[in-house]
Amino acid sequence: MDLQLIAGSAHPVLAAATATALGVPLGACELGRFPDDESRVRLCESARGRDVYILQPTCPPADRHLFELLLIADAARRAGAARITAIVPYLGYARQDRRSAGREPVAARVVANAVSAGGIDRIVVVDVHAPAIEGFFSIPVESLTAMPLLAEAVQTHVDANSVLVAPDLGAAKLAERYARALRPSLPVAIVHKTRISGSEVRVTRVTGDVEHRAPIIVDDMITTGATIEAAVDALLAAGSVPRITVVASHGLFVDNALARLRQLPIQRIIVTDSVPLPETVALAIQRVTIGPLLANAIARLHADESLGDLVQHGVR
Repeated sequence: MDLQLIAGSAHPVLAAATATALGVPLGACELGRFPDDESRVRLCESARGRDVYILQPTCPPADRHLFELLLIADAARRAGAARITAIVPYLGYARQDRRSAGREPVAARVVANAVSAGGIDRIVVVDVHAPAIEGFFSIPVESLTAMPLLAEAVQTHVDANSVLVAPDLGAAKLAERYARALRPSLPVAIVHKTRISGSEVRVTRVTGDVEHRAPIIVDDMITTGATIEAAVDALLAAGSVPRITVVASHGLFVDNALARLRQLPIQRIIVTDSVPLPETVALAIQRVTIGPLLANAIARLHADESLGDLVQHGVR
C-alpha cells in the first residue's frame, strides 16, 4: 500500500517540511473557493488503494480549515483510498471540552463527531489542550508531544536561578514534565488564575518561591497572550527577575497578543511551527520544527509500528 501525503491550505510550509523529512512528494491537490465562497477541493492524482495522510492544523480560521479537512478526506475516500489519517498538529476547539455555563455547546465533541463521521480512520494531534477529549472520538487518536523538542531548545537558557512556572493549574503537570526533562532539582511555581473572558484573566496568587529567580513559563498554547501577561505581572510582583522565557507548543498570537507581549520583559518565546506565525512579529520568537516528528509518526503508522516514545499519555 503506497503512502500519500496531502496538504491542506492551513500550513503548506509545515506540510512541505514533513514531506521532505518523510522522503515523499506532496500529493497534488487543488484547493480554492467558488464565487460564493464555498470551499473547492479536487485531488489531482489517484488515491485508490493508498494510505492517505492529510496534514491540516485547524488554526484560525478554524471553521474553514476544519471543513476543508473534511472535504479532502471525503474526496480521498470517494477516490478509493484504503486508509485515511488526519494529521492535525493543532486541534481547534479543544479548549471547549465542557460547558462553563448553561446553554453552551461542547464544541470539542461536535468536532470529534464530524471528524469521526467524515470517513477519517485515525487522527494524529500534537499536545492537544485537553487530552481527555480522546474519549469524544469514535476513531483512534494518536496524541504526539513536542515537549522533548521544546525542552531541548530551552535547555541552554536554564541556570541555577531558573524557576519553571505553570501559568495556571491546568499546566502544573506540564511544568513538572519539563522539570524532569530539564533538571529534576529545578523548582516549580504555579500561578493561580481566574478567567474572566476569552481575552482577560485575573491572578489570585502565586504558589512557589520565585523571588530573585528567572521564570520559564510553560504552557500548551499562546492565543491572546492574556494568561502570559497576567502571569508575568504576578511573578514580577512576587519578586522574580525581569528575565523571562516563555515556552509553548502552539503559538497562535491572535487579536492583540503581539502588542501585549511586546510590553513585557520577555527575553524569548519558544514555540513549534504547528501553526503559521503572523507575518509581522517583532518579538524574539524561536521556532522549533515538528516536521521530523510528524514524518516519524507517519512512517511508523504506515508500517503499523508503535508510536511509543512519540506520544503523550493523558498529561497536558
